[in-house]
Amino acid sequence: MEQITALLARELGQKQEYIENVIRLLDEGNTIPFIARYRKEQHGAMDDTTLRTLEERLRYLRNLDQRRQEVKTSIDNQGKLTEELAKAIDQAETLAEVEDLYRPYKPKRRTRATVAREKGLEPLAERIFAQERSMPPLDELAAPYVGGEGKAQTVEEALQGASDIIAEEIADDAAIRKTLRTAMERKGSCQCQAQDGEKDSVYRGYYDFSQPLSKLQSHQILALNRGEREGFLKVHLELCREEMAPLVCRQVVKPGNPAMAFVRAAAEDSYDRLIEPSMERELRSALTQRAEESAIHNFALNLRPLLMQPPVKGSVTMGLDPGYQHGCKVAVVDATGKVLDTAVVYPTFGARKKEEAIAALGRMIRRHGVKTIAIGNGTASRETEAMTVELIRSFPGVAYMIVSEAGASVYSASPLAAEEFPQYDVNLRSAVSIARRLQDPLAELVKIDPKAIGVGQYQHDMPEKELSQALGAVVEDCVNAVGVDVNTASMSLLRQVAGLNAATAKNIVAYREENGPFTARKQLLKVPKLGKKAYEQCAGFLRVPESHQVLDNTGVHPESYEAAEKLLTLCGCSLEDVKSGALTLLPQKFRLVENKAEDFCGAGLPTLRDIAKELSKPGRDPREELPPPILRTDVLDMKDLKKGMVLQGTVRNVIDFGVFVDIGVHQDGLVHISQVCDRFIKHPSEVVSVGDVVTVSVLDVDEKRGRISLTMKNVK
Repeated sequence: MEQITALLARELGQKQEYIENVIRLLDEGNTIPFIARYRKEQHGAMDDTTLRTLEERLRYLRNLDQRRQEVKTSIDNQGKLTEELAKAIDQAETLAEVEDLYRPYKPKRRTRATVAREKGLEPLAERIFAQERSMPPLDELAAPYVGGEGKAQTVEEALQGASDIIAEEIADDAAIRKTLRTAMERKGSCQCQAQDGEKDSVYRGYYDFSQPLSKLQSHQILALNRGEREGFLKVHLELCREEMAPLVCRQVVKPGNPAMAFVRAAAEDSYDRLIEPSMERELRSALTQRAEESAIHNFALNLRPLLMQPPVKGSVTMGLDPGYQHGCKVAVVDATGKVLDTAVVYPTFGARKKEEAIAALGRMIRRHGVKTIAIGNGTASRETEAMTVELIRSFPGVAYMIVSEAGASVYSASPLAAEEFPQYDVNLRSAVSIARRLQDPLAELVKIDPKAIGVGQYQHDMPEKELSQALGAVVEDCVNAVGVDVNTASMSLLRQVAGLNAATAKNIVAYREENGPFTARKQLLKVPKLGKKAYEQCAGFLRVPESHQVLDNTGVHPESYEAAEKLLTLCGCSLEDVKSGALTLLPQKFRLVENKAEDFCGAGLPTLRDIAKELSKPGRDPREELPPPILRTDVLDMKDLKKGMVLQGTVRNVIDFGVFVDIGVHQDGLVHISQVCDRFIKHPSEVVSVGDVVTVSVLDVDEKRGRISLTMKNVK
C-alpha cells in the first residue's frame, strides 16, 4: 500500500500524507464531493477533478496489485515461480507488462508447440536454442528424438517441432514484446482502404487513408473502427516487418554457432506467425482503449459546462417541441417549472394554419404572461423559429432561444416522465422538458441518461460501464457544486446528491409530501433509511430555505455551525447579518483576523475561508456568475450568411477537431481547431467550453451540404 501511495503522490504532485488521507476517507465510504468540499485540511484542497483522478488511478493500481498476486499464485502452483520472476512481476508497472510475464505460463489452447512438446521435443529445442559453439550438427542432435509411438518419425519432423517450440518461446518473451511494442508504436502506421470504392458513405475521407500510429487522432481511430464494423472500410496496421523481424533476431540469435541460421529462421517464423498478428490485435485494442478514454474525457468535459449553463430564472416560459406530421407541441410553465397550459399547433400545414398557430400562441402569452420561449432544435425547428419571430413582434420584451432537445424524447417516454406527468402524452412531456431546460438546465438534464444529452463524440460506441461511471461523476459534481433545495428538488435531482441514492431520494420526497416542507436540515435524520453516514455526506449540499437556522440554507456543513458562529463573532458580525445579506465583505474582514482564526474557531483555515465566502453570499448559485445565454428576437437563414460576417454565438459542442457554434441559424457552424486561436493548441477545450458565448466570423457557407465554416481568429 505504501508503494501505491508513493506512486500516486509522485504522479499527482501531492504530499504522500494527503494521498493517504484521501485513500482512508474513500475506504471509509466518503463521497468525492464531500471530501472535496468538507475535508480540505486533510488533502491540501485538491479539487474534485484531481480527487476523481486519484480515485480512478487508485482503482487501477489496486487491480494491478491484485493481478500481480493472482499471476504469482498461478505460476507458483505450477512449481515455476523463481525469485527473479516474482521480483519482475512485482516491478511491472502496467497490466500489459504483467500479462507479458505471465504469457509463457498461461494455459494455452493446443498449438504446434504443444504438439511438439507432447512428442518429447522440448529438450531438443532447449539444446538448439542454447546455441553452444561446440554444438554437433543439428541432424545428429535430432536423431535420438526420432522413432517410437507418439514421437517424431523423421529428423525433419523433429527439427520442425523444435523450431515451433523455439518460435513460441520467443513470442512469449516479455522483454522482446515490450521492445517491439515501443518500436511499433513509434514506427508503425494505420492503413485503410474502402471495401467498395464506388459506394458513397460518411467514411469517404478514409477510403485511402494512411497515418503513423504516433499521429493517429482519437476521433480517427473511432471513425475507422465504426467504418470497419459497418462494412465500409478495411483497416490494418503496417508494423514495419523489415525493421521488426531483424530486431527480434538480434535479441535471440547468437552469432558464430552451428544453430545460428536455424534459430534465425525460427525467430522470423515467430514474428510472422505469432508475434505480428498478436501485436496488431494488441495495438489496435490499445489504440481503441486510448481513443475511448479520450472520448469519455471529452464527453465529460462537454457535459460539465452544459449542466452548469446559467438558468433563465424568474419568468414564465413557453416550450415548443417542433414537428411536421404531429404538429408543434406547446407547454407553458411558471417560474418554478409547474405546467400552466398545453396545446398543439400546426404552423407547417400552410399559411392559414400558421396564422391560427400564431393567434393561439399569442393568447397563451397574454393569458400567462410568458416572457421567454424555448424552441427545440429538432425536426421543423427552422419553420417554428420563423413563426416565433413573427409571433413576438406583437409582444415587446418576449425573447426566444433555441434549446438542444437531445434526449427529450428518451425522457418523455421513460417511466420517470410517466410518473411525473401521467396526464400528458409523450409529445407534450417533451415540450415541458424543453421549457424547463431553459429555466434550469441542470435540474432537467439530470433526468436524462447522460449518453443521450448530445455532446461529445461517438458516445454510443463507448464501453457502457466506463462511460456511465465518468458521466455519473460529472453530474454528481455539478449538482453538489450548485446545491439542492430539499423542498422543491425532484427525485432525479436528489439522487445525485452526495450520500443519497434512488431509495433515499424517493423517501425524502415521500416524507415531505406526507409531513410538509422540511424546516431544518436535522429533520433529514427522520427520513427512513437515511442514516448518520448518509446525512453526513448529503447535509451540506441540501438547502432548507424555510429553516429558522439561516445556515441551513447555505453550503456550510452542520458539523461546522459552531465554527461559523465563532467566525462571525471574530469578525464582529452575527447570524442576523447573514439573513440580511449584509456580509458581502466578510472574506476581506476574515483575512484581517486569519492569524488567530484557527485557535478561536476550532477549524482549519481552508474550511473557515469557505465559510466566510459562503456567508458573504448565502444561498448563492455559482451558475449566475457565468455569462447569460443569448436570447434572440430575430432569425437568420443560411442564405443570409456572407463571407466575413461577424456574429455572436453559443458553443454547443467541443470535440477533438473543432468547436460547433450556434449562430442563430438551424445548422451549427464549425470552427476547425486551426481556427480557434492564433497559438497552437492540442485540443479546443484549452480555449472554449460548452455554453461559452463567442464572437465568430463566417469563412464559408455550403448550402447544398448544410455546412458553415467559422473562425474565431482575428475577429473584431
